[in-house]
Order: sequence, then structure tokens, then C-alpha cells
Amino acid sequence: MAKLIVFGAGGKAGRRVVAEAVTRGHEVTAVVRDPAKHADLQQAGVRLVAGDVTEVKSVAAAAAGHDAALSTVFRLDADPAEFYTAAAKALAAGLAEAGVERLVTVGVGTALEVAPGVAVHDSAEFPAEYRSFSVGHSSEIAVFDGSGLDWAVVTPPPAVLDDKAERTGNYRSGGTSVLPAQDGDAVFSYADLAVALVDEAADPKHHREVVAVSGV
Repeated sequence: MAKLIVFGAGGKAGRRVVAEAVTRGHEVTAVVRDPAKHADLQQAGVRLVAGDVTEVKSVAAAAAGHDAALSTVFRLDADPAEFYTAAAKALAAGLAEAGVERLVTVGVGTALEVAPGVAVHDSAEFPAEYRSFSVGHSSEIAVFDGSGLDWAVVTPPPAVLDDKAERTGNYRSGGTSVLPAQDGDAVFSYADLAVALVDEAADPKHHREVVAVSGV
């Protein structure tokens, strides 16, 4: 079993990742800004710690001794380009300092392509008010690409994920484009996104690339 560290463990995706990893028997360090606000994450197999994903030393101190890292951080109260670039830089440098080579992060679905070289957020019908978040979030990719990390950006569909749906354990994966809908497709769930994320952290299949995931 692996030792995994999850940055952003207090969010919807992060909580699901922690639960998924623990269920599989992995040892998990859950990193949040304020552990007092997330005491419910403390359980058998989980070490809950305070950390700042935008600070190199904080990332390095928390990540030491782990086999792989996952980042599910999500911020709407900060400039997206500044936050996600800073987080990516701190993760790249901090994980390198800690000797952790593997990083799996959650991508933003609106940065996936709908045509070669055309992201969802660049399409004519995409709401302008949401574009800065999508572009800012995806700024992390250039940082990772220039690092020595073995990274994968696991990216769900460009839709609101289902926080209530039960885990099926099944998902499809593809390249950098939005995966085509299938008959009977349901909205993708946080629970199955967590399955894909933990799969990539514990048994990597994609290296230094963006990979789209969706329901079966």
C-alpha cells in the first residue's frame, strides 16, 4: 500500500479522495489550511495536518516520506491565475525537495478541447464571466510541464459534478478533449472522480499529461 498526501483535503473532491484512499488501505495525510475546521477528516489511516499549498516549505514539510501527492485545491476567493500558478510552483518545488516524484491534480473541465486546439472556454458560446477562472486554473499545466515531476492532470467533464451519487468504481479516460457522451450518461460524480485520482496516484497510467475522465 502507498503513502499518499492530499492537498485540499477539506473540499468536495478532497474528502472523496481521502475516503477512497483509506478504503483501499493506503496511508493518507490530509492537508488543509485549518485542521480545526475539518476535524471529521481525522480517522483511522488519516493524519490531518495544516499546510499552505502555495508555500514551498509547507509543501515540502508535509510531503516528506510519501509515495505520491494529490492536489484537489479549489479557491474562488483568490485571483485564479495567481493562486493556481503559485500552488503549482510550490508543489513542483516542495515535492522535489521532499523527494516525491508523482503528483496527480484535478483539472478544470472547461479547459478540455472541443476541437483541436480549441478549449471549451475559448468557444463562442462560453460565458465570458467564467473564462478567467478556467484559464487561470489551467495555468498550472505550464508550470508542471516545466518541472521534473511525473504529473497527471485528471480532468472531469465541463459540468457540475454530482456530490450525492454513490461510487460505481467505473469511469472512462481519454486525451485532452471532452469525452463524447454515451447513451444513458449520467452526470459524473465526485466519488468516481476520486477513484480515477487514486488510481493515477497509486498505479500511474498517464505521465506528464492531461487526461479527461468521465462516466461509463
